[in-house]
Amino acid sequence: MKYYDNELAALKRSGRYRERRVFDPAITDLASNDYLGLAEKPELFNAAVARLSGERVHAPKASMLVNGYHAVHREFEAALCEANGFESGIVMGSGFNANLAMIEALVRRGDELFMDEKYHASGVLASKLVEGKVTLFGHNDAAELEKKLSASDARRRIIAVEGIYSMDGDLMAREIFELAERYDALLIVDEAHSSGVVGSRLLGVFDLYGITPKPNHIKMGTLGKAYGSFGAYVLSSSHIADYLVNRAKPVIYATAPSLFDTALAQASLHYILENGEELKAQIEARRAMMNGLLGTEADGLIAAVPVGDNRKVMAIQAALLEEGMLVGAIRQPTVERAIIRLIGRLGVEEGSLRRGCEIIARWVK
Repeated sequence: MKYYDNELAALKRSGRYRERRVFDPAITDLASNDYLGLAEKPELFNAAVARLSGERVHAPKASMLVNGYHAVHREFEAALCEANGFESGIVMGSGFNANLAMIEALVRRGDELFMDEKYHASGVLASKLVEGKVTLFGHNDAAELEKKLSASDARRRIIAVEGIYSMDGDLMAREIFELAERYDALLIVDEAHSSGVVGSRLLGVFDLYGITPKPNHIKMGTLGKAYGSFGAYVLSSSHIADYLVNRAKPVIYATAPSLFDTALAQASLHYILENGEELKAQIEARRAMMNGLLGTEADGLIAAVPVGDNRKVMAIQAALLEEGMLVGAIRQPTVERAIIRLIGRLGVEEGSLRRGCEIIARWVK
């Protein structure tokens, strides 16, 4: 019995059917979130191996609150706090888990969560689990957010935004930091796509806007994007971190994050801090190239090219594959209207990036 035949058929008719594929490793990768190309640097892999080579164990074995919390985790948390100026940090299994952990735990009965309408799907899912009220506001619309904050009589107000939005590629409005201060709201900033990409030290939007972390600030970042590893972290005040350790289910009930991936991410953090100026110059050159050739307004390394037709984005993706290049063909429900999502990764030669942009530009024009 095929229980979901009708649903699968409907997805195929609408051009929304998805499937997993193993691509040739030699392909020019303009689709992944490995923004700095660090996932391809053997010296970082070797540094992680060296860090673990003297340890008795190579896996966490248990949850953080049993026996899974390791010196490797603690060292990386301390390095993140020192670099970003936060009091406390918690490494987590993934960005998806981190959003579930934060939002489900922080929004209690009598509270109100104000979430950007384009917040990541993990946060949207988490918002379905909370006891408090959930209010969406227009994408990056600080004026609408202020109206809703001022009308709220919630015990606690909590704002959730992204540093750079994963499908639009635009920066969060700086005014949202000011609103969080004015209305004494907790502010969650998902820096999955901004950490490692923007800022004077490439540490994300706090760094870019010159924001000194305050007790109401919470920063989440992922390790599977610019850091070329896997996992995530949450940075906050010691008070908030203590609360999450005691209430966040993905911290309490999940096996602690991989030791190797954590050590790899720490090697990547060191690499970013040591090579920031060179990396920033490369990022700016690629951002300018994409915006110039595609007419986009990318604030980081994500170029979102509107197409609006599911079958056409698949055709564009297929045409680029014929040329040995991979881009993202993003369809509903991930986005409202289909887009080509191109990533100006530093792991790709500038000439290849230019060629990919030119092919896309011909299709969309």
